[in-house]
Amino acid sequence: MANTIKITLKKSTIGCKKDQIATVEALGLKKIRQSVEHPDNPQIRGMIFKVKHLVEVSE
Repeated sequence: MANTIKITLKKSTIGCKKDQIATVEALGLKKIRQSVEHPDNPQIRGMIFKVKHLVEVSE
């Protein structure tokens, strides 16, 4: 089974670019301090990199 990573939204998306807001929503995050788990793969890592200033990642 693949490793998973836990992603937590730490900052609001108000004032962010539309593509960054869409990326946060695509990760499944809606509210601040909400957490989701995703498989650790290059696609998810790329999405995290795009919004790294808004989220916190734990292995």
